Amino acid sequence: MKIAVAMSGGVDSSVTAALLKKEGHEVTGFTMRLFEPDGDVAPAMHDAPLVAAHLGIQHHFIDFETDFRKLVIDVFAESYRLGRTPNPCVRCNSHVKFGLLLENALEFGAEMLATGHYVRKTTDSAGVHHLRTSLNIRKDQSYFLCGLTQGRLSSLLFPLGEIESKEDVREIAREFRLPVSEKGESQEICFIPDDDYVAFLEKKCGLHEKPGDIIHRNGEILGRHGGIHRYTIGQRRGIGVAWSEPLYVSGIDPARNAVIVAEEQHIFSVCLAAENLSWIIPPRSDEFVAFCKIRYRHRPVGCRVRIEGEGRCQVLFDEPQRGVTPGQSVVFYRDDELLGGGVII
Repeated sequence: MKIAVAMSGGVDSSVTAALLKKEGHEVTGFTMRLFEPDGDVAPAMHDAPLVAAHLGIQHHFIDFETDFRKLVIDVFAESYRLGRTPNPCVRCNSHVKFGLLLENALEFGAEMLATGHYVRKTTDSAGVHHLRTSLNIRKDQSYFLCGLTQGRLSSLLFPLGEIESKEDVREIAREFRLPVSEKGESQEICFIPDDDYVAFLEKKCGLHEKPGDIIHRNGEILGRHGGIHRYTIGQRRGIGVAWSEPLYVSGIDPARNAVIVAEEQHIFSVCLAAENLSWIIPPRSDEFVAFCKIRYRHRPVGCRVRIEGEGRCQVLFDEPQRGVTPGQSVVFYRDDELLGGGVII
């Protein structure tokens, strides 16, 4: 089988390519150029072709820099302007990796696209594809794939989903003598150096300091902020105001250019609304029960989901949840199966 592998230069995608070649497939590596590298990001672009040469497979760079800027970075910046905290990895997977790259790989002649994501794909006797959490639950990345569909899943492979630990993956890399076998983990957001998103927004995206009020939920003005893009729901550190109790960011009001703060008990929510819904397994009715995650590092919680049309839904939690954040994704599960998700509003 002709298989394209999305190769970032990291251990996971390199092992993915190695395993597929060992199985006898005709493997070609594709590395996406998404942005102009800065700082320590630059060397990563050199590792993928080194691994491909070591494995004796073809490798191609593919330039998505303009598309990535439009589809991911510009939306990332605009979300912060609107007082939201976006998840660019979810959007990149939906629109770039499993959108543009998948389309290009199939046009190139590949039958499937494989990635190093920690997630499992199964297919039942009726031909329906299911996306399930990884056996390595600590590394599970199903949350980031909530924008996938049946059509796209039919052309995707995730060889690492059945491997139980990252150390097992590294051991496979050592067995193949891959030049990246001891390479460290990549940073959380690939295009932001040192994970300093505020500096990125201000230096690269044109968001400037725009002072405004920090307001207690009771209406009292407690201080000033340097821009709403510097804050996120649930934040405690760096608020810079004095109060009798610890204060947390409980809301961001772009219309008033205000940051709303409150005591800890006021940052819990019993429900949320979401839009831009996407389903791998469409719900059978307008109301159903499931488990949901409201951020990547979040314990799944039971919930009741009510579909409202126009790609929107309401989610009622079984127990109040801390720091529900507009811009993040809410993702729905049935046991270990990812059903779909949407963007919190």
